[in-house]
Amino acid sequence: MNTDELIAHGRARFEHAAARQLLKEKYQARLLFAHSGGMWRAGPELLVLLATVPPGDAVILDLYETPVRVNPEELRGLAMQRWQEQMNAWLVEYEENNKKR
Repeated sequence: MNTDELIAHGRARFEHAAARQLLKEKYQARLLFAHSGGMWRAGPELLVLLATVPPGDAVILDLYETPVRVNPEELRGLAMQRWQEQMNAWLVEYEENNKKR
């Protein structure tokens, strides 16, 4: 490889890594949602916590560590829906970016 090819290859790798990071930040922000007066991030941690809470109202800490009374089944349903929607959309964009590479 000559110098120009090495520079082009390095630039392409950098741009691909930057696009992946931007995509991650975009979808991490989309995982946030409000419910019952609290802010939540849909993700494995929240889903596992809600799966272990007994049925009925429960008090758990939101993103800002504020205690919030919630219905765990309802919050889990919303979190799971948000998680799946955003992960599917993220995968589609990720695969499109990989094709461009």
